[in-house]
Amino acid sequence: MAYDGELFSIGQRIKWFRERRGMSQRVLGDLIGRSENWVYKIENDRMPLDRVTVLVALSKTLRCGIEDLTGGYVSGISTAGAEHQHVPAIRQALSLPSSLLPQRIAEVATDDFEESVTGAWTVYETQAEDRYLDVGERLPNLLRQGHAALRDATPGEESSVLRQLISVYGLHQIWLRRVGEPTLARIAADRGLALADNAGDPALLAAAAWNLSCVLTSSGDVDDSYELARQTIDQCRPGDDAGPEHWSAYGALHLQGAVAAVRATKGPRAWDLYLGAKAAVQRVGADLNHWHTCFGPTNFAMHEVHLKAEEGDTTEALRAADHVQVNPELPLERRTRYLIEVMNLNRVHRDDYATVHILGKLKAQSPEEIVFSSLVREAVADLLKREKPMWRDDLRAVATHIGLAA
Repeated sequence: MAYDGELFSIGQRIKWFRERRGMSQRVLGDLIGRSENWVYKIENDRMPLDRVTVLVALSKTLRCGIEDLTGGYVSGISTAGAEHQHVPAIRQALSLPSSLLPQRIAEVATDDFEESVTGAWTVYETQAEDRYLDVGERLPNLLRQGHAALRDATPGEESSVLRQLISVYGLHQIWLRRVGEPTLARIAADRGLALADNAGDPALLAAAAWNLSCVLTSSGDVDDSYELARQTIDQCRPGDDAGPEHWSAYGALHLQGAVAAVRATKGPRAWDLYLGAKAAVQRVGADLNHWHTCFGPTNFAMHEVHLKAEEGDTTEALRAADHVQVNPELPLERRTRYLIEVMNLNRVHRDDYATVHILGKLKAQSPEEIVFSSLVREAVADLLKREKPMWRDDLRAVATHIGLAA
């Protein structure tokens, strides 16, 4: 049962955009700091393109979106074809001025709103199937409820409601990024940051800046993301009496800034930010999930793997991965994204057996998340070209699940 060839590879797409712009392989290589032979190997699928840094450089040089180069599969969910069914309602809610959102909404108690927000996040972070449908349906009403709760809050309740409302905007940004709506994700993150900035709370500001930095990094605006993280870190430094929530947001902002920096080819600054998160890890002590950042020792260790992978040192990245004990209490998405990265590192090293083994784990752990993962699809399409009896059945099971085989 061979791969049917319907999915164009990233290499084939790069070739198409390069030729459309009238560039030779040598010219493209020179513009992104690579050799002509490297471009040849990428375009002919002889080498995997596994670094977001390079995808960003290629998209800017070829004047196309990253999603165009990856076939519409970015950040875990397809961006190709029809938009997600809940996007129109979310777009409409985000298009309204905040003052109009709570119209026709009855009084909302602070405790009820908090319970609704917690419930939505619980579904998103733990439910293996249909979570995008479930959460997407909730988001517009959560936004209206949040602004109604803020409208009705007493002075003593206002701070609590504001925290939850910023959390709702954070849930919007991550959901919208995953379903391929970066512009709407940016709007949601901007709204959250504006609320936090006006509140004058450094912990809120750090958490909201982390949300926006995530959006900027995923959309390729890595220099802006790095600057946002760097400048907010200076402004939001916790005092000696700061609690775990503040330290979590502060530390997560360091890690996100490090990712943006390494993708912006600022390697030394990336590692400075990474090491800067160590003090926050020591303050937090354990794997917590304040502000839904998953911040703690495990996520810190996972970021070492990611930074080394982004620098192209896959051997050291795998060596670092050998020492990461994934905490099963971390949110499902974080565990899945990390496992996809380790799978891809094994793929780069041509360890086919390990790659297929991890693909099977991914299918069992998060069947919805992997269907549209660009790295999963690239790996499966590649492996289907050189099936081996030892792992053929396991690979075909994954290929069938994600729609690359019948």
